[in-house]
Amino acid sequence: MSLAAHQLELLSPARSAEIGREAVLHGADAVYIGGPAFGARTNAENTVSEIAGLVEFAHRYGSRIMVTLNTILHDSELDAARRLVREYYDAGVDALIVQDMALLEMDLPPIQLHASTQCDIRTVEKAKFLSQVGFSQIVLARELTLDKIRAIHDAIDPAIALEFFIHGALCVAFSGNCYISHAHSGRSANRGSCSQDCRLPYTLEDAQGRVVAYDKHLLSMKDNDQSANLRALVDAGIRSFKIEGRYKDMSYVKNITAHYRLLLDEILNERPELAKSSHGASVFGFTPETDKTFNRSATDYFVTGRKIDIGAFDAPTHVGLPLGTVTKIGPDWFELAAIEPLANSDGLTYMNKREVRGMQANVVKKLGTRQDEDHAGNRIELGVWRVEPNQAMKELAGLRVGTAISRNRDHAWEQALLKKSSERRIAVDLLFAETSDGFSLTLTDETGACAYVAIDHDKQPAQQAERAESGLRDNLAKLGTTIFSAREIDVVWAQPSQPLFLPASAVNTLRRDGVAALEAERLARLPRWTRTPAVQPPVAYPETSLSYLANVYNDAARAFYTKHGVGLIDAAYEAHEEDGEVSVMVTKHCLRFSFNLCPKQAKGVQGVQGQVRAEPMTLINGNERMTLRFDCKPCEMHVVSKMKKHIFNSPPPSTVESPLTFHRVRPTH
Repeated sequence: MSLAAHQLELLSPARSAEIGREAVLHGADAVYIGGPAFGARTNAENTVSEIAGLVEFAHRYGSRIMVTLNTILHDSELDAARRLVREYYDAGVDALIVQDMALLEMDLPPIQLHASTQCDIRTVEKAKFLSQVGFSQIVLARELTLDKIRAIHDAIDPAIALEFFIHGALCVAFSGNCYISHAHSGRSANRGSCSQDCRLPYTLEDAQGRVVAYDKHLLSMKDNDQSANLRALVDAGIRSFKIEGRYKDMSYVKNITAHYRLLLDEILNERPELAKSSHGASVFGFTPETDKTFNRSATDYFVTGRKIDIGAFDAPTHVGLPLGTVTKIGPDWFELAAIEPLANSDGLTYMNKREVRGMQANVVKKLGTRQDEDHAGNRIELGVWRVEPNQAMKELAGLRVGTAISRNRDHAWEQALLKKSSERRIAVDLLFAETSDGFSLTLTDETGACAYVAIDHDKQPAQQAERAESGLRDNLAKLGTTIFSAREIDVVWAQPSQPLFLPASAVNTLRRDGVAALEAERLARLPRWTRTPAVQPPVAYPETSLSYLANVYNDAARAFYTKHGVGLIDAAYEAHEEDGEVSVMVTKHCLRFSFNLCPKQAKGVQGVQGQVRAEPMTLINGNERMTLRFDCKPCEMHVVSKMKKHIFNSPPPSTVESPLTFHRVRPTH
């Protein structure tokens, strides 16, 4: 069982159960969250009991809860992982997001399994294979174009849902194919503790040692934003729309979830053949603005084709939105002509040479206004503000008259998001009627779930018929403390000309009992998402040999691939068997292309064609030097380096309890 072909799912992240609840209230059809272990974000962990509470809350709205169990597992961890899966299943978790194929070999409860983005699903063959071995939903690589997504959709069983990241931070590497962190620091991204070397500054040299770029964040990508491509993604076959951000704070999740809820609802209103996968509608107490929360500027990456400006080379941080220009400098303040009002505690930034400098506005005071012209020559009014920063003016290097200021934390806007900022209600129709012994109430929600309750009560004619019926309707509509909102209220009397009187206390009892009965019925109707059975006999894996890039870190995963026809299986990079230079990152991002040095860019250019070759380049950070090799046929860049000696000679992760026994040998069948 998976998403129906006509259902669209908005999938939001949650660092904590509290944030998960807010994601649901702000329109998430599903939430993914990390448990106490084996999730790919080691600082975003939650207890099983906390997750169970989130499950109970989300299921009231028909929203799903998925738990990440997406690290690669060592043999010594398999039993603990198996026990944890059982706890998740007992807690009502709807699905696990996994990377390690060992889980497909375990004796697990029938919990639904989703193939994580770390499975590196970027070919039709890989997607088709994973759709046949027990996964109900697969998360496609972020590097795919619309055409490739459509080709995958057309090739696999329509019962298998396709999931795609639509917003948030981008890993520059193909997911699961980055080992720089482990090679240089011993912190494995595939084990949940990436050190984010991709956000560091680097100098780029060509094959002759000439500097192409100096001290730039060359492996840092802008943030993903598919707002403009949602309709095309729906048409290509995406059913689950995923927001990145299990490290992000409450305001980010509220804001970005609300933003995409509104966009997806527009599509659903346009296309009645589609439906959301959960229930209810959210009403927001703020206007979502994606630029207001953390971002590195926006890109749609490769969805609509390769572009030259996908990198956040100047700064891997949130610079913010342009705000104004410094007009005067004082001993402990500066003045700013700004296009928007300021507030105490706003976060402000400016560029000094190649560095983003930040400060907090401790105290701001509006001094007046001034007239100016925008870039189009239109007259605009600017506010003139005096700002006292949280640092001494002498510490703000490069801040001078004329400096452009941006705001990366709008304190007033964020304060609004710290309060209650959304309400989610499920539409319900109420039918009040007489019975032989009293009165009844039937509640039918927007999904068709129905509950009937009755109360024995004597019948007395109402002295003021019109007023009595109006009061009855008003009382029935009082659903403010519930998850429901009244859509239609019908009152049926045995004698339409003679309304009866029912005290408010009796109506309240009837309404409360009806709501409780409807919630119980909704819960009883909620499906238990179960595992998709694997095709039998086992289908063949698309390749007959696997390198360390397959991340095989335990014997169960090894047995899985062997069963599916793989004859040569190397150990994962974390097993410390690759002692020489290897590709520690494989990426679709190409620095030759970014700096107009790609042979394909030179094709057809007079006097240049044939002179540009994809020679290796060098990436330098301090004493670290990594070779860049370019595989032009698939348009990929390989970052080549070597594991540091002290890391290579140290025990691989989790081998203290049980030494790894991988060897490069052909398994017996």
